Amino acid sequence: MKFTADNIATPWLSSYGEVPFHLDYSEKSMVDTVYENLKTDPDFPSLIFMGRKISFSQMAEQIDRVARSFYALGVRPGTRVLVCMPNVPQAIYCLYGLNRLGAVATMVHPLSAVGELVFYMNEAQCDIAVTLDQFYTKLMEVKQQRPYSHLIIARVSDELSWPLSWAQRLTGERKLPKPDSAQGAIDWKTFLEGGESVSEDVFVHKDPTQEAVVLFSGGTTGTTKGIRLSDLNFNALARQTEAMCHKEVRHSKMLAAMPVFHGFGLGVCIHTLQVCGGTSILVPRFNVKSYAKLIRRTQPNFIAGVPTLFEAITRNRYLDGANLSCLRGVFSGGDSLTIELKKKFDKFLADHKAEVRVREGYGTTECVTACCLTPYNKEKEGSIGLPYPDTYFKICKVGSQEEVPYGEEGEICLTGPSMMLGYINHEEENASTLQKHADGHVWLHTGDLGVMDGEGFVYFRQRIKRMIITSGYNVYPSQLENILEGHPAVQRSCVIGVPDPLKMQRVKAFVVLADGYADTPEVRESIMEHCRQHIAKYAMPKELEIRDSLPTTLVGKVAYTQLQ
Repeated sequence: MKFTADNIATPWLSSYGEVPFHLDYSEKSMVDTVYENLKTDPDFPSLIFMGRKISFSQMAEQIDRVARSFYALGVRPGTRVLVCMPNVPQAIYCLYGLNRLGAVATMVHPLSAVGELVFYMNEAQCDIAVTLDQFYTKLMEVKQQRPYSHLIIARVSDELSWPLSWAQRLTGERKLPKPDSAQGAIDWKTFLEGGESVSEDVFVHKDPTQEAVVLFSGGTTGTTKGIRLSDLNFNALARQTEAMCHKEVRHSKMLAAMPVFHGFGLGVCIHTLQVCGGTSILVPRFNVKSYAKLIRRTQPNFIAGVPTLFEAITRNRYLDGANLSCLRGVFSGGDSLTIELKKKFDKFLADHKAEVRVREGYGTTECVTACCLTPYNKEKEGSIGLPYPDTYFKICKVGSQEEVPYGEEGEICLTGPSMMLGYINHEEENASTLQKHADGHVWLHTGDLGVMDGEGFVYFRQRIKRMIITSGYNVYPSQLENILEGHPAVQRSCVIGVPDPLKMQRVKAFVVLADGYADTPEVRESIMEHCRQHIAKYAMPKELEIRDSLPTTLVGKVAYTQLQ
C-alpha cells in the first residue's frame, strides 16, 4: 500500500539521513503485520517483562487465546473494549487480541479518576473493561455510575517468572479484594478458560483503513476527545519510524517506559518494535532509580521519553559511571524540549560514552504520535526536524487554509498515512480539524504554531491556545521558558498568562530551582536580571513564583492549565 500525494510540493531533500520520500505500507491489520515475524523469528523475544522473556510465538499464542476469550464474551468486529492497564504483557495481548477479532482497543490510563473513566466508557460506548487487580475497586465504582457487563481482572504475578511471581502474590496481591463474579467481574484465568471452546474461525483479516484503536487526547487544552486510529495509521508509523531511525531496529531492544495508553508509548515503543522484529522492554511503573537500573541491566538500543524524564535523569546519580554506548537512538517527544535541556542531556550522553545525541520529534495523537524528527546528521537549534516519509507539512495563516511563506509563523498543518480517522462524537471539531484543501487532500490542522524554513526544517512554537496576549503583543511561553532555563539556578520553568484588567493578560513565571540554589532575594533578582537581558519589556514576567515542583499530566507533560 502506498500513500500518494504527488501534487504536494516538498522543499527539502532526502539527503539528511538518506531517508526515502516514499515507503510501502502493510495492507494487513496491526496483528497480522506483527505476525510476519513468526515466519522468521518465532523464538526471538518480542517482550521482556521484569526479566522474563516472551518470544514472538509465545506472545502470538497468548494473543489468540485472548481473542477467543473476548469472542466468548460477545466481542465482535467494531466492538470497543476499555483497556485500562499500565505497561504489562496482558495490555499487549488485549491490544492485538481485539485486533484479531476486528474489535477496537480503547486504551486509557489506570490512574484516571473515577469520573474520567466514566467519561471514557460513555464516549467510546464500552461494555467490557480490562484492568489489573490493584484497580479493581475503582472500576467497580465506575460501574455504579455507568453500568457495563464484564470486568476482566488480570494480575502482574501471572506474567512473572518464579520466584518473583510468588513474591508478588505474597507481598501485594493477597491483600487485594477478589473479583466478584456476581458483579460481572472475571479473573484472568477464568476469562481465558471461557475461550477454550471457541475456534480460530472467529479471527478476521480486516480492512486496514478501519478503526483499530481509540486513544484519548491528554486534555491539556480544550475538551478531552476520543481519537479514532486505524491499522494503517499504526503500521505506517512503524515503517516511518524505522526509516527515520537510521540504525537497525530489527533485533534491537527498546525501553517501553512511555505508557501504552499514549500514542508515543503504544505507537513507537510497542508497535514499531513489534512490527520490525525487535524487543519491547516493558516498564510498568516509572521511577528514576528503577529506570536507571533497567538501563544498566538490559543495555537497550533505543530509549524515548518526554523532557521531564530526561531532566530527571540528569538530576540523579543512579547512572554515574554507566556505559551507554549501547544506545543507537534517544528520542524526545510529547512536549517541548528546551534548548538548555537538550544541551544538558547531550552532554550527559557524551559523558556516559554514548555516540548519539537526543533527537527531538514532534507529533500529535491525531496522527498517532511522531510525524517529524530531527535527522541523525544535522541539527538546527530549536528545530523539531524534518517530516516523516509520505508526511507533508505546511504552515497556514491561523484560521485559514492560506499557506504562508517560508520563515513566517502560522498553524502547522499536515497530511499523511498516520492521520486519524476523526474524533468520536465531535463532528464540528472533525470539520475544523480535518479540512480538505484546494490541492484535493485532507489536512490536519494541529492547533500548533510553527515555522518552516527553506530546507523543510520545522520549528514548533507552541499551542495556539497557549499564546499570551498582553497589551496587544503576542507572547510565546515556550520561548520564555527557554530563556529562563538558560539561567544556572533554574531547573524547570513554566510560563502562563494571568488575567489583567488593563493589559488583558500579564506574564507569570513558575520556577523550580536547580540543586544547590535556595529561594533568596539574591537568586530571584539574578533570575529577573537574566530575563531583562534576554526578554523584551512587554513580555517580561511580572511575577516569579518559586516551587518545589511543577504539576504534570498523566503522561509527564507540565500541566500548565493547572497552574492557570
